[in-house]
Amino acid sequence: MATGEQGIRIGLSAVVIALRERRACVLTTVGEDGAAALPFGPFDPVRDRTFELALRAFVTAQTGFRLGFVEQLYTFGDAGRDSPRATPGPDHRREISIGYLALTAASADAPAADARWTPVLDVFPWEDRRGEGPAAAEPLVAGLRAWAGDDARRLARIESLFALTPAQRWNEGLVLDRYELLYEAGLVAEAARDQDRPVPATAPGRAMVSDHRRILATGLGRLRSKLKYRPVLFDLMPGVFTLSELQAAAEAVAGLTLHKQNFRRGVERTGLVEATGRLTTGTGGRPAELFRVSSADAQGGEAMGLPLPAQR
Repeated sequence: MATGEQGIRIGLSAVVIALRERRACVLTTVGEDGAAALPFGPFDPVRDRTFELALRAFVTAQTGFRLGFVEQLYTFGDAGRDSPRATPGPDHRREISIGYLALTAASADAPAADARWTPVLDVFPWEDRRGEGPAAAEPLVAGLRAWAGDDARRLARIESLFALTPAQRWNEGLVLDRYELLYEAGLVAEAARDQDRPVPATAPGRAMVSDHRRILATGLGRLRSKLKYRPVLFDLMPGVFTLSELQAAAEAVAGLTLHKQNFRRGVERTGLVEATGRLTTGTGGRPAELFRVSSADAQGGEAMGLPLPAQR
């Protein structure tokens, strides 16, 4: 699709998230120079009836994976970004990319040879607040402080987004804000690439082609925020599960270590799950009770999210 003298081309990208081995993973393909890429393709206004139908078709063609429910994320078209790879050519038309988020419990290996499930926190390691937590981000924060210098506004952004003082709370939903800060500071590989500078060996996380890491940051932030007010986590779960598996899924997506008893009490209060009356011995310890999404929720009851009571 082209408009005006310069012209505009529209591409569609898919952030498809699943759980594999208790890790949140995103479906990726292999882009230029072997870098990870989201499934991405052009929209043809003559051939394609809708954006969503076009998205579904090329995701299946590129990965062998068939999408279930999808929702539109955002439209990406900032000047100055390396343009998406879907529409190369000599005319350098302005690229507009429309991102979609899809969640699936079907995390089997994608049939296409160059498609794979990439751990999301390998792409954004600073978003993992489990384990070492803030201590693991200290080298990154040091680089941000060096970039900020004496600029009070920059320092305030760093302290707020990375919750560097006891009075500040880590907001797990601000994934895109933190990535954009790192991009502005020139600390991620994409910033160096877009400015034709050598990529520093210390650049954190796994780089992606074009602005796909930015699109993925938007998708992960959307998912994390929705955990609190919509039961989206169940879209990543199998039909039956233990409460430990449900907590592990919430931790994998949120990047937080949750308080076990408080999480379970909170889940029980929501009424979103019900016991199946069966036990599993697959946990390696004592038999654990199996649960499923409650019939009331499955029939369209009042939507609510799951509690995320982080450990202190």
